Parts: sequence; C-alpha cells; structure tokens
Amino acid sequence: MSGPAPGRRYAALAFWFGCGAVTAGALLHLPMFLMARHNGYLLAGMPMDAGMLWGMALIVLGVGAAGYGLLPAAREPIAPVTARPSEDAPLNRAHLLLMAVLVAALVVDVMKPASLGFVLPGMRAEYGLSKSMAAWLPFSALSGTFAGSLAWGMLADLYGRRASILLSTILFVGTSICGAMPSFAWNAGMCFLMGAAAGGLLPVVYALLAETMPARHRGWALVLVGGLGAAGGYVAASAGSALLQPLFGWRIMWFLNVPTGLLLVLLSGLIPESPRFMIAAGRIEAARAVLARFGAALIVEAPRAAAPAPRMSGALGVALTAAGLAWGLITFGVLLWLPAELVAAGHPIAATSRLLAQSALLALPASAVSAVLYARWQAKGTLLAALAVTAAGLAGLALLGPETAPILLAAAILVGSNSLLATLLPYTAELFPAAMRGRATGWVSGATKSGGILAQGFGLAGVLPAIAPAAGLVALLLAGAGVLIWRFGAETRGRRLEDLESGAVLEAAAIAAE
Repeated sequence: MSGPAPGRRYAALAFWFGCGAVTAGALLHLPMFLMARHNGYLLAGMPMDAGMLWGMALIVLGVGAAGYGLLPAAREPIAPVTARPSEDAPLNRAHLLLMAVLVAALVVDVMKPASLGFVLPGMRAEYGLSKSMAAWLPFSALSGTFAGSLAWGMLADLYGRRASILLSTILFVGTSICGAMPSFAWNAGMCFLMGAAAGGLLPVVYALLAETMPARHRGWALVLVGGLGAAGGYVAASAGSALLQPLFGWRIMWFLNVPTGLLLVLLSGLIPESPRFMIAAGRIEAARAVLARFGAALIVEAPRAAAPAPRMSGALGVALTAAGLAWGLITFGVLLWLPAELVAAGHPIAATSRLLAQSALLALPASAVSAVLYARWQAKGTLLAALAVTAAGLAGLALLGPETAPILLAAAILVGSNSLLATLLPYTAELFPAAMRGRATGWVSGATKSGGILAQGFGLAGVLPAIAPAAGLVALLLAGAGVLIWRFGAETRGRRLEDLESGAVLEAAAIAAE
C-alpha cells in the first residue's frame, strides 16, 4: 500500500507510526476497564492509573504524527494547459468498490451519534445524573459535530479529501477512550472530540464521491451512499448495543471505535484522492493515474483566458443553510418533543409509540425513493418535494395540534425529513465549485447540527416551546428555503461538474440575487 502523502519521504512512516501510537494509547485504557468486570464495569469515581495517562499522551502524539504524514505533497508547477476529468466513463468495479468503502465509512460515522441514546440510560445510572444534567452529553456531541463539519470542510479544500477522511478516522480510534473515563465531565469532553471527528467525515465523503463518479451516475450514487450509510449506522448501533451492552455495560459502545476505526484505516488504500483536487494542485500525472482506475481519461486542452471566479448566490446559500437548520430542529426538537405532547394530549403511551413506529416504517423507503427521483427525474425537484412534504406535515401539526395528529401527519414529517437529509448534502456537493466544495458541504452539514444544538439548548435552559407554534415556525423556515431554492437553484442532474463550475449558472443566480 502506498503512503498517504506521495512525494514526501517520511510521510508514510509518520502516518503509520501515528496510527500505531493512537491504537496503543487506546488499548492502554483497557486494563482499567477490564479490572471493573467484577462490579459490572462501573468506573465512576476511580482514579486514572498511569497506563491511562500514558495512553492519552500517546494519542496526542499519534494524532500529531498522523496529521503530519497526511499533509499534502508540495504543490507542483501548474502546466500551461487546462486539464479536466472526462465524465462519460461507464461504471466499473472501482466505482462500486469506492461506493462500498464510503458506505462502510458512513456506517462507522453514524454509529457515533446513534450510540448516544443507547449509552445514556447506563451513564445516568452509573454517574447518578439528573435528566437535565445528562442532556449535556448530546449537547456536547452535537456541538462537536458542528465544529467538525466546518473544520473538516476547510481541511478537505486545503489538504485533500482523502487526508481529511483518514484524519477523522484516526480520531475515531483515539476518542474510544471515552469508554474508560471515570467522570461524566471527561465523558462529555471526549464526546465533543468524538463528535468533531464524526461531523467532519460526512461532508468530505460527499465531496469526494461527487468528484469521482461519472455525471450520469453521480446523483443516485450520492443519495444512495448517504442513505445506506445513515440506515446502516443506526442498525449497527442498535445491534451492537443489543449484543454487547448486556455483557460489558454501556462503555463498550465507545470502545467499538477501536476496531471500526482501524478497519477504515486498513481500507484506506481503496480511497483515492479526488482527481479534481490533484489537478488543482498541479499533480497532473497523479490525477491521470487515479482516473485510469475509474476508466476515465484526463482531457488536456490548450490554455485559455482565466474566467471570472464563479460566485454563489447569497440567497441560495441562505436557503441551503436554512433547510439544514430546519432539519436539525425537526430531528432533535419536534420529533423528540412529539411523544410527550401526544401523551399530554391524552393518547396512551402504547398507542403513541405504536403510531410513531408505524410512521417510521413508512419513512424507511424514503432514501431509496429519493435516490430514484434524484437520478431519474430532477435533483432540484426532489429536494423541493422533500421540503414541501416536510413543511406540509409540520403545518398540519401546527394547525391541528398534537391531540389530533394522525399517522399520516407524523409519517409526512418523518418521510419528508429523511428525504430532505438524503438530498440536501448531495445537491450542495454538486452545486458548489471544487475549490469550495468541502467548505460549502461542511457548512450546510454543520447547519443540520446547529438546529440540534438550538433544540437541545432549549432543553438545557428548561424552556421547551409548545410543539404547535414550534412546528409552524419550522414549516415557515422550510417554505422560505424552498422558494429561494426554486428561484435561484440550478438543476444538477446528469450535468458535468465543469458546466456547473464554469460560472454561467452561478453567476446568473448571483446577478439575479443582486
């Protein structure tokens, strides 16, 4: 397997040394965990031993060494030509293999926030936490995912898509020590770092996939990989909890980061750098070699006058941010508050749980349907349809109130929000230019987390808004985002990224916005 940063003599050595140091640091926390097997793996109040302290030092050293090894090679002189990948290649084994690896990466990524719900009951019991105090854990994790989405998006544009994915993976392994922390404060701090790693992976995966897949297959591949990764992550978290928590307690859910993170590191040879990123860095021959794996050619053209840099409509950027914010408010606010509101309105808890479970079952096929519509109909139209369905469900909840909410109302919110997430980030990754694709996708991904932070902040402050007006406000937010996307958004289905990045579509939108 080649080193992670070709052209730098010691880069591969530094990267693998860093991986080894982080792994050793995580494993040094296991003895203290195993010593507690006789009391149900309860570590609350126990002092940290020397092995744990040395392990933390090794993790910090290892992350630094791995980060150094992932730094990109020195920028090569730009040849006096214009180069771009062809986008008419057929799907081949390399495309399917990359999709499978990225699905695995997203499954591992989604497992982290999905595990929060499974560890909270055991954590509350061990640390003796009140409900309001325990709420700091998801708040800390969501804050970390927000910070990670922004930071890793910038890293992806500066240092490369592959390097950002691998650094995020190394942090997965390092933050597994959350499972050995003897205090809740340490757990909350580690969950912030774990969230930063998890939040950074998703937008970078979308950017890499958008720049690697052929134009006519790009849309459905983006939606399908994201949908399978999200569904698989929740299945993996629930299955891991069911199989392992009865034997090892809640802490084992964090230690799962070690094998799953190392699995991604071992698969790193199957994750290429984006050819478009390499072309922008002057690494023409390296880009040609990667494209050959995917059956694509490097098209070299005569130099031409530099075109004005494409500008994204400010209104469109606001719309995508608002849609992400609304999704976070729905997922971490409205849907979390709805069961309590239904019970308070007089619905029995059993009937409430059954209604929401049936609604969730109706929402399961949403990702597959969204992928088909995104690929066969319209990318922009599919996103607008998801916005409309979600807004309609929320508006019905606001007008009718939770006491009369039928199954179709709850299903509309769940189906719409699932489809919204499945299409929002792929559309963003296709729409923005390569030079800012990582940052733009990271920003919109961060907006989905900021909605959750805002919703959890209400809970921490003890101010839970009534669900009907809250649903109405989020519906208005979605409606406004939909109008702006309809007015200023470009259709991306089947179009070459060069056409979208040329500035014509984006410039027209920017001028219209002005």
